[in-house]
Amino acid sequence: MTSATPFLLPVLLVAGVWFVAVLDGALADRAAGYGSGARRALSRTGREAARLLVAQRRTTLAADGLLRWAGVLALIVAAVLAAGVVPLGWEAPADLSVGVVWFNAMEVVAWAAVWLVGWGPNSALSLTGGYRFVAQGLSYELPHMFAIITAALGAGSLRMSDIVDAQADVWFAVWMPAAFAAYLLSATAMAFWGPFDAPVGRDVAGGAAGELSGVDRLLFEGGRRLLLVAAAAVAVPLFLGGGHGPWLPAWAWVLVKTLAVLALLVWVRHRLPVLRMDRWSEVSWIVLLPLTMLQALAVALVVLARGGGGQ
Repeated sequence: MTSATPFLLPVLLVAGVWFVAVLDGALADRAAGYGSGARRALSRTGREAARLLVAQRRTTLAADGLLRWAGVLALIVAAVLAAGVVPLGWEAPADLSVGVVWFNAMEVVAWAAVWLVGWGPNSALSLTGGYRFVAQGLSYELPHMFAIITAALGAGSLRMSDIVDAQADVWFAVWMPAAFAAYLLSATAMAFWGPFDAPVGRDVAGGAAGELSGVDRLLFEGGRRLLLVAAAAVAVPLFLGGGHGPWLPAWAWVLVKTLAVLALLVWVRHRLPVLRMDRWSEVSWIVLLPLTMLQALAVALVVLARGGGGQ
């Protein structure tokens, strides 16, 4: 790790957000019959960002602008800090001994951020979107925690770089498939993306983001995509071997794997319908939670058979 790595992280995150926006736009154009040209999607993304930058900000009666802004900014900060524990090669910008716990804590900050965005405008539909995200989080959080703790259990450490080192021979996604699948689902729900975008759904006029406009809307949408990029990036050290791979340097493998996970999550958005909250809660509690618990038990038995180490 070089001294420039912490300064490189925001650049990579912004590039990831741009990649998501362009790919998402290209797939939307293809579905609408316009083809899937990246140039059209790229120009439209730039125009939309410019439009929001100069658009007039909308306010509502008795709105709490401070809480709204705090929520928007907290969403961005939480995403950046969550990505800070991702090894960009072999070491992370912040190689914390409790990196897994830190990532999960930043996810809870994102919960509070979206709820504040929904509460601030003093709007019933906006508040409904905020509470939807809290309810969605309560449904996915336990399977999510079991999934990431299973990876930490396999490595015998909560440090991201140690988890990467433990995958020198076999990726955790290979022998922890249930945990990996649960993580991908929960990562999508964490960014309220694709089938999990009920908190900003059309049926509630945009939900938590319904009263946002101008720069507020631009920052919120950027924060949402930053959260998706951070969640996809964390999947790489947890389950996909981090920088391990032939021919390419470690940092290149991290980028390639992160972009592959992002492409999968964006593709899923255009293939699956939005899930009803009660249906998702049922699947999460009845299917995912027992499945991830069994996966954690299986990994624990393997670790004990190896003498208590993750190697």
